[in-house]
Amino acid sequence: MNWKNFFIAFVVIYIIGGLFNFIVHEVLLGATYQSLSEVWRPDMDRLMWLQWVTPLFYCFFFVYIFAKGYEGRGIMEGLRYGLIIWAFISIPTIYGQYMVYPLPYSLVLQWLIYDLVILIIIGIVVSLIYKPGEKKAKEAA
Repeated sequence: MNWKNFFIAFVVIYIIGGLFNFIVHEVLLGATYQSLSEVWRPDMDRLMWLQWVTPLFYCFFFVYIFAKGYEGRGIMEGLRYGLIIWAFISIPTIYGQYMVYPLPYSLVLQWLIYDLVILIIIGIVVSLIYKPGEKKAKEAA
């Protein structure tokens, strides 16, 4: 594994993911969340530090799994990978939230669409940044 490229990809998608999550959840969906204030935890502000820590794990394993399955197929590999992660994580997680909390289905659809776009973008970014060491590159070719 090329650890230098791994960590560069990890940091870049952590930053990009954070920016996208801010745009989606603060700018685009902020008013929707305000209207659903009865659904959220009353002490949610106390736990907001988790929104910075949990993506560290997510981004680390996002890049790690990509690197372990690296096939050297360029941008399409990243697009496909983002789509697979979306189907594997986002769909069950978001529908699980819908099952547990009284959320409007319009919000669920927006989460699904935004997650799809974000995961495809960061999948492509990882495919552009992460390249294995010379030995692995020859094996992938």
